[in-house]
Amino acid sequence: MSASPSGDLTAEHARDAVVACGIYVDGVQLPGHFSPAGAVTEIRERGTGFVWIGLFEPDEEQIRDVADAFGLHPLAVEDAVHAHQRPKLENYGDNLFMVFKTIRYVEHESPTTTNEIVKSGEIMVFLGKDYVVTVRHGSHSELHDVRQALEDDPERLAVGPAAVLHDIADRVVDNYLEVVELFQNDIDLIEAAVFEPRSTIGVTQMYLVKREILELRRAVMPLAGPVRKLAEGGCSSLVPEEVRSYFRNVDDHLTTVNERVTSFNELLTTLVDATLAKVSLQQNNDMRRISAWVAIVAVPTMGVGVYGMNFDYMPELRWKYGYPMVMSLLLMICLLLYRLFKRNRWL
Repeated sequence: MSASPSGDLTAEHARDAVVACGIYVDGVQLPGHFSPAGAVTEIRERGTGFVWIGLFEPDEEQIRDVADAFGLHPLAVEDAVHAHQRPKLENYGDNLFMVFKTIRYVEHESPTTTNEIVKSGEIMVFLGKDYVVTVRHGSHSELHDVRQALEDDPERLAVGPAAVLHDIADRVVDNYLEVVELFQNDIDLIEAAVFEPRSTIGVTQMYLVKREILELRRAVMPLAGPVRKLAEGGCSSLVPEEVRSYFRNVDDHLTTVNERVTSFNELLTTLVDATLAKVSLQQNNDMRRISAWVAIVAVPTMGVGVYGMNFDYMPELRWKYGYPMVMSLLLMICLLLYRLFKRNRWL
C-alpha cells in the first residue's frame, strides 16, 4: 500500500530537522543513509555499535519520531524543543540528558560602543546504551567538526556514545576558553577607558558590558556540577571509567574558565563603581562651576537692579563720574571673584 500524501509530508517535515544520522560499529560508520527509525532497527538487530543522530532546532512534531524510536523521556524532549535551559545533567535510568550552553564571541569595533559581545546557543544530548541524540539551538553550535574528528579516530569512537558526549563537552569548554581570551582584551580596553582623564564611557555602557558578562557566567558556572559528576562517576553506568578520566581534564579547563569569568565580573563591578564615582565627581565639578558663575553674574545683576531704580540720591545721577565709577567697581568685584574661584579650582 502506498503512503498517503499527508504521511509523506509529515516524514519530509521530520527529516528537515535531521542534519545527520549515522550508525557506528567498531568506530566505523556504516555506509548508506538511514532514517532514525531505520537506524534504531539496524543497530538493535546487530546488537553492537550505536546510532548518532543530530537535530537542529526541531519542533515537537519533528522530534516525535526520534523520541518514540529511542524511548526518550517526555520531560527531556520538551526541554529539547523549547530550549532556554540552564546547563544540567539529568538521569532517567536507561538514558542521560545533558544541556550545554554554547557561546560565540561577536566581533565589534569597541566594547565601549557595542550592544552585544557574546551570543549564546544550546546543545542538548540524549545518551543511551546504543545511541546519542544531539539537539542544537543557535547557528553557532555546529557539531560537524566534532563528528569529523571522531570519525577520523575509530579507536576512540569505538568506546561508544560516552565518547561523543565527552568530545561535545570538550569542544564547548574549549570554546569558552577562546571566548574568555577575547573577552580579556575587551576588559583591558574598558579598564583603560574608565581611567582615561577625558573618558567618554558612561554608566549605561558599563551596565551593557556587565550584562554580557552575566550571560557568559550563566552559561559557564552551572555546567561545573554536571561535568564534575561525570568526572567522578556514580551518576550512570553509561559513562565508563576510561571516559570519566577524560572528563576530569574538561573539569580542569572549566574551572579555569569559571575563575576567569568570576574575575571579570568582580573587576567590572569595581569599574562600574569607579565610573559612578567619576560621574558623581563630574557632577560636583559642574555644580561648582555653575555656582561660581552664578555668584559672579549676581554682582552686576544686583548692582544694575539697585541703580536701575533711579533714586534721587544715587551718585551717578548727580555726578558725572558716578556711573563709570559704579561700573568699574562692579567689574573689579567680578574679576576678584573670578580669580578667587579660579584659584580654588571652581572654574
